[in-house]
Amino acid sequence: MAQADVEYTSGTIKKIDAKAGKVTIIHGPLVNLDMPAMTMVFRADEAMVAKMAEGQDIEFVADRVKGKLTVTQMK
Repeated sequence: MAQADVEYTSGTIKKIDAKAGKVTIIHGPLVNLDMPAMTMVFRADEAMVAKMAEGQDIEFVADRVKGKLTVTQMK
């Protein structure tokens, strides 16, 4: 997928479980996944988790990676 095609979603990090590589995000609609706004747990790699803080407002891209909802990009 080209960078221009990526749609970022606004969210707020509610909880981080760095050991498990999981992050709970309160987010707006995920258009690419056809999901409404809600609070859910996503997977994230170690490098991405290191850039996150609870209560932080983010813009992110989530996708299914090996069947698991995963944060693939963040700004």
